[in-house]
Amino acid sequence: MPFIPNTDSDRQQMLQTIGVNSFDELIQAIPNEVRLKQPLNLPPALSEYEALGLMKKYASKNITADTHTCFIGGGAYDHFTPAVVGSIIERPEFKTSYTPYQAEVSQGTLQAIYEFQSMICQLTGMDISNASLYDGGMAFAEAAVLASKKTKRKEVLLAGTINPNYIQTSQTIMDGAELIYKYLIDKATGTCDLKLLADTISDNTAAVIVQQPNFLGNLEDVCEIEKIAHQHKAIFIVVVNPISLGLLEAPANYNADIVVGDGQSLGLPLSYGGPYLGLFACKNEFSRLMPGRVVGQTLDTEGKVGYVLTLQTREQHIRREKATSNICTNQGLYMLAATVYMATMGKEGIKEVAEQSMLKAHYLAEQISKIPRFAVNDKHPFFNEFLILTDYNHSDIIAKGIEQGFLAGLCTCPYEGVNSGLLVAVTEKRTKEEMDNFVTFLKNYKA
Repeated sequence: MPFIPNTDSDRQQMLQTIGVNSFDELIQAIPNEVRLKQPLNLPPALSEYEALGLMKKYASKNITADTHTCFIGGGAYDHFTPAVVGSIIERPEFKTSYTPYQAEVSQGTLQAIYEFQSMICQLTGMDISNASLYDGGMAFAEAAVLASKKTKRKEVLLAGTINPNYIQTSQTIMDGAELIYKYLIDKATGTCDLKLLADTISDNTAAVIVQQPNFLGNLEDVCEIEKIAHQHKAIFIVVVNPISLGLLEAPANYNADIVVGDGQSLGLPLSYGGPYLGLFACKNEFSRLMPGRVVGQTLDTEGKVGYVLTLQTREQHIRREKATSNICTNQGLYMLAATVYMATMGKEGIKEVAEQSMLKAHYLAEQISKIPRFAVNDKHPFFNEFLILTDYNHSDIIAKGIEQGFLAGLCTCPYEGVNSGLLVAVTEKRTKEEMDNFVTFLKNYKA
């Protein structure tokens, strides 16, 4: 926290260099009525040690997954991150690395991106992956607009309950694309209404998007949805939780065209909601339209392996009005974190995380379903997340849960078009004792 102040002579020298005689002359263009007329109401100055102590005091008031047992999901999950992840991303050559346009001085960064892309392709089964995007919502939006540009259609069908934050993000940042979103949800279960999908899809449909598992944790009939989508030559987009792919079928195996998602569960902290990591993979036929940065492997003049930025059109960087996407960067440091996480865990490690999360979630759901006035939305299979249905006020349960040391879940009531309830997620970190204590809390809950 070093602070190096400017002396009066420093300031006078800067003013002279700029070409003015005083600070008032410098800001003469600013109307007098909006200028600060009195000193700021600041507390007395503190030493670095005192300021650090004050910040720690403020930080101690935060409620986090470290201070409470976390059952919140809805797109961000409390998974364990091996210590090696933090150790690697703290290295200065990665933490302060520059945008890798000059391949000759960026081989380490480029190789890390290449490894990340390769692992995402292995996880999803897709042909090609980009170097990441900002978050899952951005990846969702880019996939929707790519489908529209590719098919020259405007209609996007949302098959089942999809993360409403992703939809809202897409509607905001792609407002100029004038996409039309239609929701196709079986209100009883929150999954896709297949009959409604078959009746609604048309030659105006650019894409059918499904989340697997969906926002409420349930598994969708992705094979049937894929058939309906491709019968009308719509692009089939799948939103995934990458950890779930340790157990669930890879999207490529049921003919997904584009796969997107958020990489937060791949070794990234919850961080109060971000920043996170957008995943984007697709079939080869979409490679020239794929947004973001892409790294390829090649050989130099001496026959040695090297890595370079590749495949992107010059419009994406220069003639931006003609580009499919204006995203020409990636989430570098968190991409590296996810790469280290996947390399450390390996196939079996990710599979074990998925298995533990699923089995523990089913144990907790079974126990909660036995409590009077509580039910679980389990009419469809689910992965590690499920919706609790109760006539108690969901926000009150969350508030009282905090008092008892629990982050009890996510209230879905504010989300338009989403079944109301308490969305509960379970990861490999949750112990039987923690889950049993949570069940006891719900059993003893009184409004």
